[in-house]
Amino acid sequence: MERETGLTADIDRLLQAARARPATEKTPVLLMDKASIKARYEGFRACFGRARVYYAVKSNPHPAIITLLHGLGCDFEVSSLGELRRLLDMGIAPPRITVGNPVKAPELVRLAGSSGIDFTAFDSDAEIEKLVALAPGTRVGVRLNVPNDGSEWPLTKKFGVEADRAVELLVRAGQRGLVPEGIFFHVGSQCTLAGTWAKAIEKSWSVWQRAAERGVRLRQLNVGGGFPATYLRPVPSVAEIAAVIHQSVAAFFPPDVEISVSPGRGLVAEAGILAASVMARAARDSEQWLYLDVGVFNGLMEAVGGIKYRIIPSRGGPTRQWVLSGPTCDSFDVISNEVELPDLEVGDRVYFTSAGAYTTAYASEFDGFPIPEIRFLE
Repeated sequence: MERETGLTADIDRLLQAARARPATEKTPVLLMDKASIKARYEGFRACFGRARVYYAVKSNPHPAIITLLHGLGCDFEVSSLGELRRLLDMGIAPPRITVGNPVKAPELVRLAGSSGIDFTAFDSDAEIEKLVALAPGTRVGVRLNVPNDGSEWPLTKKFGVEADRAVELLVRAGQRGLVPEGIFFHVGSQCTLAGTWAKAIEKSWSVWQRAAERGVRLRQLNVGGGFPATYLRPVPSVAEIAAVIHQSVAAFFPPDVEISVSPGRGLVAEAGILAASVMARAARDSEQWLYLDVGVFNGLMEAVGGIKYRIIPSRGGPTRQWVLSGPTCDSFDVISNEVELPDLEVGDRVYFTSAGAYTTAYASEFDGFPIPEIRFLE
């Protein structure tokens, strides 16, 4: 079959494998490829050298993915009690887990502390007091607010503090018996500008220096996630972003700084193809509508937040513009108002590429429609 234009070789290979699945296979289904995940992880390892790689479990918490990455030597970042319990139940050693959420439920703080997980993010006085009460002596890193330039899913306002406040919180944490050790930041999900990491690292160095002047000696810098996946347009590679990070760290930080990264989308998105079926079609005023068995509630929530998936039909032919909708009775369930597709019929399939992250992880069974089953390509 002729290769689709605009796809990377790996995504095209996965697409061809998805198209070769039996026509009787029930949809919606998220097809994941372990070989692709392994290759992406090994790419991070090669590009980041001695840095620790923490998989952001929230992007796709399927046990088979966790097991695969654990076997490869990957560490894990959790944000919730449920994620931590899953990892501990699977036998992941506490020293290989960090808690990246600066706003934690008390139960998460308590379990992390009692399990021996003693490095976490924070960004408020209230979080300091929570940690002091439930996990005294915990090692902490302040979550710094940094530019999110080029991010298709910014992560500002809800988390993080500015530099002046970050310094004060680090000092306060030490005064209250915690062990201030580092800085966390996140440039925003699906960040397409490698230079944004450079800006964040320079800002982090300002906090690092000023904390040292106040007697707080830091050791760790977590440069977060945000590593982009290929959707409709080319994005910087892991190697390109890593080069910027290494250059920026070398320009400011001491040689013994401990670097860590927390990719989620960058590890698993391109390893997934979401297959869906047309369940209905209609003409409404001057618009042509296609209804799929997956929508924003049960698999494509990121479509309403700015992520634009490449959508590939199972048949060719002249195209026209469609409104692409999910199956529920909610008018919010619209994937796109302007998709160019052929004249598809009920039962035809469409494929969403780079769907391995934040699809099933976000999904619910609203209105009785199922979350896509995850199956792994052989």
